Amino acid sequence: MSDTIGVIGAISVLLECWYPRSERSAVAVRCRVLALCLAPLAGLFFLIAELRSRFYRSGFLHGERLPVPVIVVGNITAGGTGKTPLTLWLAQLLRTAGWRPGIVSRGYRGQGHGVRPVLLESVADQVGDEPILLARQSGCPVWVGARRVDAGRALLAAHPEVDVLLCDDGLQHLSLARDIEIAVIDGARGLGNGHRLPWGPLREGARRLERVTAVVINGENLTALKCAAPTYAMQLQAGVLRNLRDPARTAAIADFVGRPVAALAGIGHPQRFFAQLVRLGLTPVPHAFADHHPFVAADLPHGPVIMTAKDAVKCAAFAHPDCWVLEVDAVVEEGLQGRILKILGLNR
Repeated sequence: MSDTIGVIGAISVLLECWYPRSERSAVAVRCRVLALCLAPLAGLFFLIAELRSRFYRSGFLHGERLPVPVIVVGNITAGGTGKTPLTLWLAQLLRTAGWRPGIVSRGYRGQGHGVRPVLLESVADQVGDEPILLARQSGCPVWVGARRVDAGRALLAAHPEVDVLLCDDGLQHLSLARDIEIAVIDGARGLGNGHRLPWGPLREGARRLERVTAVVINGENLTALKCAAPTYAMQLQAGVLRNLRDPARTAAIADFVGRPVAALAGIGHPQRFFAQLVRLGLTPVPHAFADHHPFVAADLPHGPVIMTAKDAVKCAAFAHPDCWVLEVDAVVEEGLQGRILKILGLNR
């Protein structure tokens, strides 16, 4: 438990540096001191990433092209921005339009080796939490592997009916050629302090957004973001609460208004989940964990607990009867749907 608290504390300090709330606070002063130490590492990260990107853009390195169109959903910042809900939205869009999508992912934090399918009974410590969520909610075949191109090749061999691939994350995984790139930005936090890792949250510079097919802003409209790519707003719309022990049981948000309720989140930006519950009229007691946290029974508070679907994947085996999952659906601004289908239509 103390190790977990230490990790969360370190992450909190780093996030304060990446997303400063006040330039005059004591935390901001400490962050400026820390920045002096991190700046050289950020410079090295920038040099390596920029050289790699230029090698691919110049043709010195080539991404491998698979026999079906590939759509990559990713981001240019570290941490969660809402890629998985958007990937699920795209899967539903494609199925409705007559396509037969498959999904590939890295399987972050999964301990399994090689390329492998994600089954409904798969466990998070083998294939990762997000791939299990995608497999259960999308109705599409999902495969994971350290190299997305290998996972995609294996998926297509096992499912020859698949005619389009969605890549959950992987904007920087340039060894897989892609037809469409969608970058997801957290509207509340934006691009943070604008610096590269580890000084700031950026995996790539803001100019990378000029080369994507579309930018999707999750949450608040980030008017300060200026880029050449078409930009679309996305909201995560809350649905029912589903009981984790007995998925047939559902409850309405209104059933928990005025009651003490714990909110549990081990995602890239837990505060976004807590704020969503507040907007729904709840007064949650936040329990934040590091992204992809390997939950154990002791992590679950007593009494009513509301968690994200991603966290529920890892808590189902030991959840108590008052654990609930908030179901959400991505609602995307009109225009992106037509743009995606138009580009894919040219490749059919």
